[in-house]
Amino acid sequence: MAATLRDVAKLAGVSFKTVSNVINDYPHVRPATREKVERAIAELGYKPNLNARSLRSGRTDTIALAVPELNLSYFAELAGMVIAAAEESGLTVVVEQTGGDRDRELALLRSPRLSMTDGLILSPLGMGQEDADALDVPFPLVLLGERTFDWPCDHVTMRNVEAARAATEYLLASGRRRIAVIGEYEGEVMGSARLRLRGYREALAAHDVPYDASLVVRATLWHRADGARAMHELLERDVPFDAVFGFNDTMALGAMRVLQEAGRRVPEDVAVIGFDDLDEAAYSIPSLTTVDPGREWLARTALETLLERIAEVGPKQPPRTELADFTIVERESALRD
Repeated sequence: MAATLRDVAKLAGVSFKTVSNVINDYPHVRPATREKVERAIAELGYKPNLNARSLRSGRTDTIALAVPELNLSYFAELAGMVIAAAEESGLTVVVEQTGGDRDRELALLRSPRLSMTDGLILSPLGMGQEDADALDVPFPLVLLGERTFDWPCDHVTMRNVEAARAATEYLLASGRRRIAVIGEYEGEVMGSARLRLRGYREALAAHDVPYDASLVVRATLWHRADGARAMHELLERDVPFDAVFGFNDTMALGAMRVLQEAGRRVPEDVAVIGFDDLDEAAYSIPSLTTVDPGREWLARTALETLLERIAEVGPKQPPRTELADFTIVERESALRD
């Protein structure tokens, strides 16, 4: 496989931006740094696409990041991570909110505003498979998140099914058998809810625990209030449960508040686990056991992949899918004995 910009940056011990500056013969690169990069290029046999390089000479050093909403802590923290990684490479990030709305996502892909940037990292939520041809855009594009499309496009995502299965198995290993889930989304064809529910069901089946639909609570949105409402609904159903898996930390925190108000002890009566490892999860009372889906890796890899496309490494490599590793972060809300 041909060497990439990432390989050169790693060998030279510099950023992607620095390698790009050397390739484009920017004058402000220090001689010692330029020599390191050129040595790495020679050692790896890296060959930039000179035609694409000339076409991209009008770089703006600005990229766009589009997420559904910054009111959700997950996307706010993810955006912060992308911005921090971009700053290390001397780039500015313009953040767009789409509201997870299909029309707004499609409009953004056609927006003339993107001509003022070098590329886009897009976390789509409303678009479906029928919109795949909208991804045929004249600028570098990286998809971030769970939405998959039958279109050749770079995609950086997490292991939703495997991580949800691991979270459920964590609860099963502690002796819990009546595990409720909050966050199911009726009619979803592709996305986090469907994938995480699949992982949950796989774990139950692997441990011979029957699936009980009465333990699955829907939540159209994934805010704290939605987690609280879902927990009120679960309590009103009057079905026994000894654990709760919130499909994100925000809902888990809302549900945990309602459990405590109802006199249910966490984790003694009900263990609670979330998903995302938000900063606030470590400071709730009790602190929230959760899944870290590899957010920092996701942010950095999405940016690195976009920078490779902006630099037009050549011959152009085929699109690829990058999958983050996950870990279970054990805290007070689901401590094992």
